[in-house]
Amino acid sequence: MTDVAGRADSGVLADYADFLRLEKGHSAHTVRAYLGDIRGLISYAGARGVAVGDIDLALLRSWLADHTRRGAARTSIARQVSSAKSFCAWAVRDGRMGADPSARLQAPRAHRTLPAVLAPEQAVAAVEAAARVREGADADRGPSDQADDAGQADDPLALRDRLIVELLYASGVRVGELCGLDLGDVDSGRRVLRVIGKGDKQRTVPYGEPAARAVRRWLSDGRPELANDRSGQALLLGAKGGRLNQRMARAVVHRAVEAAGGPSMGPHGLRHSAATHLLEGGADLRIVQEMLGHSSLATTQLYTHVSVERLRAVHRQAHPRA
Repeated sequence: MTDVAGRADSGVLADYADFLRLEKGHSAHTVRAYLGDIRGLISYAGARGVAVGDIDLALLRSWLADHTRRGAARTSIARQVSSAKSFCAWAVRDGRMGADPSARLQAPRAHRTLPAVLAPEQAVAAVEAAARVREGADADRGPSDQADDAGQADDPLALRDRLIVELLYASGVRVGELCGLDLGDVDSGRRVLRVIGKGDKQRTVPYGEPAARAVRRWLSDGRPELANDRSGQALLLGAKGGRLNQRMARAVVHRAVEAAGGPSMGPHGLRHSAATHLLEGGADLRIVQEMLGHSSLATTQLYTHVSVERLRAVHRQAHPRA
């Protein structure tokens, strides 16, 4: 076994994780996904007596075929191909492989499904509903702490929940970006957010007057009621004063959309809805790309298909010869 191929595999995942985090700037979620795939690949190879340096195209194809036989979706296989390509390219540069066995590896074409979107009136209804549906909103806040119907307008958590839904729909930001906002990231004068997106890329995202009103109410009447020494500079807070986590933000959105009569939808659905409504309103595709923080215009173009499908639905319903 050659020196390159014979290097011990121990520690390879830790070194690769450092590369993903420090050099590529991937989020913790992306790093976990990549490491999970590569941990599985290394385990599959090791069970067949193959070291990292000896992984070849045949083994990669066998590994993917095994996942396919066990019922993995096309999207999962496509992600694993991407993971393998990233890992192998890194391993070659790091001297752990002599050549890149993934160069000829091809991902299956994923079935492109159109994301569910809210109608504009449903989005407005979801914003209004967010402040009303407080039942079970925080696991650390009991029923006696919930605001009754008469007091909900002044309940700090009701103000926060309305702001969550309002900002997600108004700006189209990702839920992780929303929860990561600090007080200094909100420019109330210009009505823009400074957002740190994927790969630590910064962008400026505008929001409208309804969201501006929700921001003002939260900062004046909501946040001061919850803030404590755990809050730091976080814009959005949980019931105990710490930075709001993504799980809680998702729960808020699901309840609000359900209460508004919309489809089952989380924060990403509001992002889809915001992009679709912008394009249907005549926004330039590249402006929407910048607002959403997409690195590729092809990702943003998905929303043009959503818009066309909605136009077709309206045509079928309204035109006498549809």
